[in-house]
Amino acid sequence: MTKKSLTARISAMIGIVDYNAGNIKSVERALLSLNANFILSKKPSELENCERLIVPGVGEAKYAMEQFKKTSFDSFLKDWAKSKKPMLGICLGSQIVFEHSEEGDVDCLGLLKGEIKLFNTVWKEEGKNPGLKVPQIGWNDLNFANGGSKLLEGVPEHSDFYFVHSYLIQPEDKTIVKAWVDYGTQVPACVESENITVFQCHPEKSGKCGLQVLKNFING
Repeated sequence: MTKKSLTARISAMIGIVDYNAGNIKSVERALLSLNANFILSKKPSELENCERLIVPGVGEAKYAMEQFKKTSFDSFLKDWAKSKKPMLGICLGSQIVFEHSEEGDVDCLGLLKGEIKLFNTVWKEEGKNPGLKVPQIGWNDLNFANGGSKLLEGVPEHSDFYFVHSYLIQPEDKTIVKAWVDYGTQVPACVESENITVFQCHPEKSGKCGLQVLKNFING
């Protein structure tokens, strides 16, 4: 294969950021089931020519930021956001794009304005005591908001998606919330701003509806 043809093949790929955080294998399996052309890498240089990027993850925000800084993914992701090429964040990958997280009291990437707070913090601020377990683990149905997301096309409203999280997104601009679920408060499940779309839930673990989200991302 010539260098030119290799570059063309890589540029058609979806890049997956591997920063030792959780749900990589389930994302890979989902993409394989959709016959997607993708590359998984721990090196920003191997992903820079991809057309689309997925930032998955399960774990702690502080650890994730430490890994990003060690590998230069922090600056890579900031540059990617400016490039206007599509980016999809999943679970921890949905939180890390905001400015700050209570989890480890850490500054994050700051691609979107807002912060990440513990459920109990939000409930206390809202004067609520719903008596729900933290983390939220299991299925919950999506309510669309603000016109919905382009990645939710073909997904019926109130479809069930799978969640596992103790912290939730609190965006500064509420109009970028495109879907939410009820868990003692309105929990942003999908947030979208320009080329960045993030899901607090796990599309790769959410059956046909989740695969539709990934298919929409692949096909753009």
